[in-house]
Formats: sequence, C-alpha cells, structure tokens
Amino acid sequence: MNFTEFALDSGLQKGLADAGYIACMPVQEQVLKNGLEGTDLYVQSQTGTGKTAAYLVTILQRLISNPDLSGKKALIMVPTRELAVQVEEEARILGSGMPLKSASFYGGVGYTGQQELLKKGVDIIVGTPGRVIDLQESGTMDLSQVAFLVIDEADRMFDMGFYPDLRKLIKVLPKKEERQTMLFSATLNSWVKNLAWEYTVNAKEITIEAENVTVDEIDQILYHVPSNEKMQILLGLIQKNKPKSLLIFCNTKKMSEIVAKRLRINGYESDFIIGDLPQSKRLQVIESFKSGSLSCLVGTDVAARGIDVDDLSMVINFDLPNEAENYVHRIGRTARAGKTGKAYSLCSEQDVYNLPAIEKYIEGKIPSEVITEDLIAEDKSAGRYIRTDRYDSDYGDVDSGNRQSRGRSGPSRPRRGQSDRSDRNRPSSGRNRAPERERTTERPAPRAPARPPANGGRGQPQRDTQPSFNTNEPDI
Repeated sequence: MNFTEFALDSGLQKGLADAGYIACMPVQEQVLKNGLEGTDLYVQSQTGTGKTAAYLVTILQRLISNPDLSGKKALIMVPTRELAVQVEEEARILGSGMPLKSASFYGGVGYTGQQELLKKGVDIIVGTPGRVIDLQESGTMDLSQVAFLVIDEADRMFDMGFYPDLRKLIKVLPKKEERQTMLFSATLNSWVKNLAWEYTVNAKEITIEAENVTVDEIDQILYHVPSNEKMQILLGLIQKNKPKSLLIFCNTKKMSEIVAKRLRINGYESDFIIGDLPQSKRLQVIESFKSGSLSCLVGTDVAARGIDVDDLSMVINFDLPNEAENYVHRIGRTARAGKTGKAYSLCSEQDVYNLPAIEKYIEGKIPSEVITEDLIAEDKSAGRYIRTDRYDSDYGDVDSGNRQSRGRSGPSRPRRGQSDRSDRNRPSSGRNRAPERERTTERPAPRAPARPPANGGRGQPQRDTQPSFNTNEPDI
C-alpha cells in the first residue's frame, strides 16, 4: 500500500515525497490504518522497520486535519538524546510543508536554548524523561495541552530505569481518555503490557516481524583505523577504486559537512545532505547525485533517505552506525535489483563498540583487511580549519539518531546506568553551543583492537576531535 492511498494533507504528502517515502512498510500501514482513527496502540516492532514515520505521520495528519485538536501538542518520549534528535529530524522533514514546529529536549546540554524554543512554541515535543520532567517542574514546559503521547522503545526505557520517571510524567498529562497513546517496543514484555493496560484505552496490539537481513550480494570490507587517520584512508579508497558514484555515511550532521568540505579541498567534487538544509538546497543536491552530475555525496542515515540510485558503485561508512539495522540499510543501497556492490567500513577505537551488535544482526563477521600503504593517501585538508554553516541552533548535535558532536569542550558521557536526570537543578544558563568551526588537526589515537571484549567493554573509548557516544547509554 502506498502513502498516496491515504487521505493525507497535501503538505504531509509533499514531506513524504521529499523524504523518499512511497510504499508503506508493514508497521506504517497498520499504524496508519488504526492510528488515524484515534485508536490507542501498543506495537511490537524492531528498530529499522519504519515505526518512527508511522507515528509521526499519524500525529501530523491528525493535528493538521482535526479542528478539535487545534492548539494541541504531541509528546514523544525516547530513552536517549541520540534518538530524540533523530525523531526530531524526521519530524522536520515530514512536516516541512506544514505549519507545525518540532523540537527535541534532552540532558547533557544547557537549558537556555531549549527554554527559548518552548517560548517560541512547539507542537511536537520529543524528549528524554529526565529533561522533560525538569522543564515541566520548572514551569517552562506546559504539558496540559498534550493530545498525543508516544513512548518509543518502551522496553529499553525500562531496561535503563526510566519506568518511575515515565509514571511520574504521565500523571501530569491529560487523562488517557483525552489523548491518544501509542507505545512502541521491540518486545512486548510484562512491563510494557502493564503500562499499556494502565495508561491506554482499549489499545490495539500490533505485532510486526523483523525483515530478513540480506547482504550476500555485497562485497563488504572493514578496516580498523585510528580516528585521526580516517580521512587518509577514505581518500585512499577513493583513489584506488575510482567509483563513478559514492555515498559516504557519517553519524552526525556536522561531520557530514566537514568530510564533504575536506573532500573538496582534496580535489573531489562532493556535497553533503543533512535534514537542516533548506528544502530547495536538499532537493538540488539529491537530484544532482541521482543524475550523475555529482559523484560523491556525504550524509546521515535520516537525511539520506530517499536517495535511490540504480547503479550506486560504492558505499563507505566513515562511521559505523550505532543502530545495527542501519548498517544493512546503508550498504543495501549499493546492491539494488539483484546487482552486486561494494561497501567499506572504517572502524575506529570509538566505532569498535558498535561492531558486535552489527555482526550479530547480520549473523556473520564483516571481513576485515589490513591497511596497506596504497590506502594511505595524502590529506591536503590536514591541519586546516573547516568552517561549517549553521542551519539551526542544535547543529552541533546528533543527526539520524546517532552520536553527538560538540567539539572538544562538549560535556562527557555518564557511566553506564546513569540516569538522564543527573543534571537536575543545574543553573539554567548551561553551556554555550558548539563552536561554528572544527579544527581538523587531531591528536594521535591508538589503533583499535581487532575485536572488543565480549561484554562490549566497560571503559569509555578515548575522545578525540571526532567525538562519539554509545547509544546504549542513557543521556544525561
């Protein structure tokens, strides 16, 4: 079933088309069929099955089309800051043709910028429990007009100890009869079902089986490389393979822009695509890449959705994705319609912590090779400042639900199990935003081990000028 078969707002249809959505995935079809009627839902669906778009389309359509919901808001609760930014990013793209504003709220950053967003008005609030409670208790965030509650990755919320916070937060919302509630979880365990029973009205249960993973037709190679040598290896791979079309994936918006600009300095015509680009620029970049006039494109998972090139020569993971499913989504772009393709992954001392989950998901080891001298190319951009353009106040933060990039002065991550409430009662002034430029000079980093310890490692990886975070940890 296609999205055009639903009676959706024209602005929403435009957003779906711009984002590359044509046919509904199973979870999207089931959620829309039931959710657009206002039914409460609890849905069992794995990450990467399209659930984010499913509930966002439902919310956007109902907010814009139902007069009774005029002035109402949606609250989307997620376990980590990375996922909060990813959901906000998708909401912006889908709602680009609609007069509805989205914003994300999470710990680890100052309150001032988030308070300013709330003063301007936000229709779709995406946040982590601790920060949302902080803002609500301080009187900054008014939740009295919430008509939609989404709890995404509910089972992960419980694993991370957010169950008490969720209950506390739900108590200040309008009654369950006055809102639509949707719960999404990879597993419908007793905690999730109890939450659904207590806070929903006649909720419909939807179960979606995960899609089969197919990467057999793709020639995959992984290189263990220090993060400060990634650019040299990237250039070496391009020089050696000379791909006619190349798609490079980074985990942050900022790094996508930096990599694209460093490639230009090295003589490669390249561009980047992030969700914050003006829509006209975004469409121009996508069309140039599809037509072949642009051979190299750098982007994030969410922003690159909708880029479907029949003869894509190569995919390079400049960063390994934090979500295992995204690895398959990325490399699968180079093996469409039964064709073969090449996919290279650069695994640094930070990325190595994501490797076990990816290999478990694809049910096999990614073939690795030793870096040879012919893959270490001269980087003409080394030591140069790369000035980045700013498209919104959160430009230094994560795109596509992945890592956060705030430069050298960014706050450190908490240890595992530490709640996102740890910054409670901090002064509202907070830290300043990320600097507008990032220096490309990086201190040397040790080579990553061939494989991390079986338990994923307890220590935090060494930080360098390409900071990264593990999405399995709660935000602060």
